[in-house]
Amino acid sequence: MNTPRLLVIGATGKTGRRVTARLGAGGHTVRAVSRGSVPPFDWEVPGTWGPVLEGIDRAYVTFVPDLAAPGAVDTITAFTQAAADAGVQRLVLLSGRGEPGAEACEQVLVTSALEHTIVRASWFAQNFTEGHLVDGVREGVIALPAGDVREPFVDVDDIADVVVAALTQDHHVGRLYEVTGPRLLSFAEAAAVLGVTYVPVTTDEFRAAMTEIAGPDYAAMLTDLCDEVLDGRNESVAQGVQQALRRAPREFADVIGGSRG
Repeated sequence: MNTPRLLVIGATGKTGRRVTARLGAGGHTVRAVSRGSVPPFDWEVPGTWGPVLEGIDRAYVTFVPDLAAPGAVDTITAFTQAAADAGVQRLVLLSGRGEPGAEACEQVLVTSALEHTIVRASWFAQNFTEGHLVDGVREGVIALPAGDVREPFVDVDDIADVVVAALTQDHHVGRLYEVTGPRLLSFAEAAAVLGVTYVPVTTDEFRAAMTEIAGPDYAAMLTDLCDEVLDGRNESVAQGVQQALRRAPREFADVIGGSRG
């Protein structure tokens, strides 16, 4: 049987680069794409999709800025059709836990003719060590509009392992894996593990701070997302890692220790 040709969209992102590395180490044929790749892939430029999809059997899909963003459903619908037209057989979608917009995007794949696997993730543990929160952590403060809400922070490496399994093994087709860490932690408890201080802020304060870091559009989207999902709806632990990999997810303290070590 021929080895499937695999595509990783968002190959420079937190999960994408890990998935790409694992697939490459496993001897798989991988096309890793982003805005800066050759050929490039840009969600805002549909003309870049066709060349990237040509000759691909299975694809890992991460959407920027987020599946909860306005217009995401229409874009995912168009992309799914483009993938089907190009002969792609399977899509593995990274989704967000507790996000109605993301769940609407999931349904696009579910109701399509393509094989699919949904990986619905909780808040990344690595959001504290990679990305827009890093500067705050380095300065000793995590300021978020999260109050006393608890999250089951998930290891991005666990997500990558689930994605690789879904891309390379057939028994994951049609599954939805809700992936979380093994326990709930408040942001104050997470900050203590990081050795920093947690400061709860209002959404307006958070929006203003993120605007300086990432610009107004991304700040607005991220603030709205935090306002939506940091309301307690995700205060439960799911079993997606165990279901997909037959092992326990990594503990937050172990993930952070490895990231900082």
